[in-house]
Amino acid sequence: MYPGSALGEFLRSRRARLRPEDVGLSPGRRHRRVSGLRREELAPLAGVSVGYYTRLEQGQGPNVSAEVLDAIARVLRLDDDERDHLHRLARAARARERVRPERLRPGIKLMVDSFTEVPAMAVGRRGDVLAWNRLAHALLAPHWDFDGAEKPNFVRVDFLETGFARELYVDWEQKARDDIAYLEGSLSRFPGDEGLAALVEELSALSPEFRAMRAEHPVANCASISRGYRHPEVGVMTLTSELLRTPDDEGQGVAVFQAEPGSPSSERLRRLAGLVAATAR
Repeated sequence: MYPGSALGEFLRSRRARLRPEDVGLSPGRRHRRVSGLRREELAPLAGVSVGYYTRLEQGQGPNVSAEVLDAIARVLRLDDDERDHLHRLARAARARERVRPERLRPGIKLMVDSFTEVPAMAVGRRGDVLAWNRLAHALLAPHWDFDGAEKPNFVRVDFLETGFARELYVDWEQKARDDIAYLEGSLSRFPGDEGLAALVEELSALSPEFRAMRAEHPVANCASISRGYRHPEVGVMTLTSELLRTPDDEGQGVAVFQAEPGSPSSERLRRLAGLVAATAR
């Protein structure tokens, strides 16, 4: 997708969820042809002309200022994550450069290997597992070969191996929306990544759930997420994943999964670690 189109689609999705009454306007006619706020209603509130805002939704406003974006975000009632996403999309619409191929740094691999009591993995901007420890393998994709050259892409697993994913995640739908938010964040930061665009096209073609959820344009900060996991040998665990971004910020991060100390989930995670250690001997 052309970055300008992504910007326009996001703006339209957020405009559609507002009513005139939400921004202090009269609802006017009972039967409106357009669901949500009209462009001619939004533009004056943001301090721009209707023509300028229309061009912005059409991806033809490459030099839009941060002040105008903030004004539009205010009118659309965007939260902090959505406002940041709007700014990234606007920058992406100006970008044309290709991105470098994604390669795992040896130091990141060593960091992942250093975690022995909690699941940890290195994740790329497309959702590829670049490295993982045995606990992450046992928790998230035990049906994959831990030592295999090919490792899973967690977005593909969640949307194309739905039988497994729906059993693993207590709230699969929220996990799926978080996956899309992760990809959308990467698309806004790396618009020249052809592999990322190809992944979105593949999932759009193969997964009706992906198509439907992506049409909602979910936005979320994926840095810290608490989620329920079902494991066939130890039961249900609530774990919080912390995504630690690499200093060069090329879209890679290290995800570490932890349980609340002293909780039943902590005891179950400890049992899983024992099972993994026994199997590895």
